[in-house]
Amino acid sequence: MNVVHSFEPIVGPGATTLVLGSMPGVASLTAQQYYAHPRNAFWPIMGTLFGAGPELPYDARTERLRGHGIAVWDVLKLCTRAGSLDSAIIESSIVANDFEALFAESPGIVRVFFNGAKAAESYRRHVATGLTLPRVEFTRLPSTSPAHASLDLAAKTRAWASAFSRGPASESVE
Repeated sequence: MNVVHSFEPIVGPGATTLVLGSMPGVASLTAQQYYAHPRNAFWPIMGTLFGAGPELPYDARTERLRGHGIAVWDVLKLCTRAGSLDSAIIESSIVANDFEALFAESPGIVRVFFNGAKAAESYRRHVATGLTLPRVEFTRLPSTSPAHASLDLAAKTRAWASAFSRGPASESVE
């Protein structure tokens, strides 16, 4: 079992949408980049939607997201986990990131997209109980992880495109 730490958020001054994962996997931790596993669908989806695909250098991808008002972070600041799977996270080891500070520093964020069920559940359990954000709406999207194989890339892209194309989401986890 290893104690793993998340990264600093990718966020710009015009952020309106926050995409939250649970905790970076081994490939991401090794590369020190969000969603670095070559089979993770996140960057291909961002490429389709915003021109921030995996063919670009990482810094260019993150800059494109910032330019579209998209912030990226993880719910968990640290946890104990063997490997990369969310199911391997030891629940009692979870420490959440400081969302009060993030939302104070980025008051334009009006919607949060959870990259999968573990991110949504971890936010609900470890963050939402102590944080009231009446102007922010929350949506759980299909995980872009290669472990979430019940949907192919096309189906995941459609779900993410639909979420980004509509106004603020309607599902709340608070």
